[in-house]
Amino acid sequence: MTHRPAVTVLSGFSPAATGAVARGLLVDDPNLLLVVHSIHDLADGRIRRLVRNAAGILEDVTVELVHGCVSCTLREDVLPTLVRLAREYPGSDQLLALPRAVEPEAVASVCAHTLIDGVPVTDAVRFDSYVTVVDAERLVRDLDTTDDLRHRGLHAAPDDHRGVADVVARQIEFADTIVVWAGPDADPLDRLRAATLVRRLAPWAAQEGLRGTRRHDPQRPPTLGRALEGYPIGDHEPVPDWGVASLLFESRRPFHPQRLHDALEELADRALRGRGQLWIAAQPDVALGFEASGGGVGLGSLGYWLATLPPSQWTEASPARRLTADATWDPYYGDRRTVLSFIGIDLAADALTTILTDCLLTDDELADGWESWSALPDPFAGCFTLPERLGHLS
Repeated sequence: MTHRPAVTVLSGFSPAATGAVARGLLVDDPNLLLVVHSIHDLADGRIRRLVRNAAGILEDVTVELVHGCVSCTLREDVLPTLVRLAREYPGSDQLLALPRAVEPEAVASVCAHTLIDGVPVTDAVRFDSYVTVVDAERLVRDLDTTDDLRHRGLHAAPDDHRGVADVVARQIEFADTIVVWAGPDADPLDRLRAATLVRRLAPWAAQEGLRGTRRHDPQRPPTLGRALEGYPIGDHEPVPDWGVASLLFESRRPFHPQRLHDALEELADRALRGRGQLWIAAQPDVALGFEASGGGVGLGSLGYWLATLPPSQWTEASPARRLTADATWDPYYGDRRTVLSFIGIDLAADALTTILTDCLLTDDELADGWESWSALPDPFAGCFTLPERLGHLS
């Protein structure tokens, strides 16, 4: 196919906001195809697919699925539909509007590994950009809530325990472009605060130009792994702007596992969003991803630090990862380093920095040496898995 229709992926947690943006794009381009999937009956193995353009509805069908999960839905119907429409309407670009609880990174991940009729999805369509729409009036509330998707009847599967704040934050952070939408009766101050907040949450995203931007980079790492690959993880703007402030915390020395564990709840309470990478003294082989939102905290393995691997095995890491390790290498710690970003309303950056600093090893603990660190009390023992084969990097 010489011409691949461009696909703009539209996400957002507010149906009113995303719907308004989608309608506006249809009006601007009569040839644009809007593809929408309703997953309300996903648990029963059914989805409703709607395809329309500015003139009206082209398809409205219910599809039976063998497996009722979001990834299966993407593989079994969403992506095949995009490929089929590209063949049937070769002159029409596409707008894929995701269900409100679907994270755009899931779409990008499935696209990278799915074949349709034996060929990659990207042979038929070009994913131009990922656009996230936020509702200015609801944004702070959605980032601050402790609700999970089940509380709002939006869970995609019985074991879907994601928090509302997690989903909203990840939709924003993965976006190439962010639209701050406000209804006609919205307070202008809400819009200003929301625009500032999304700039802090995703300083790498644009806030203008929705289609034909070619902003999507399929090689861009996930948010929690950005610092490993040399990408910025956030801004350091501790002075509030419309109440919004952000903190960038960096350290070479490791965290004391017990003190970090004891501080997690307070760290989560002090910011709307926290993210990044860190390491703890008792487990110096593993790079940890840190994520906080909605009052909860998650820690997970990002794989081995390159310092734990023989140089011959570095080739299994990406070129960006190797270049970043070379550029930031420390003769004592290697590529091990903590890079954390926190964003919040009326964020007390100095107090948060003090909490984090107090969780690091003291000078005396550092002087005890690497061997002694393994004996430190570690509530995280056994929590993080690493590949059995040393050279495999996640």
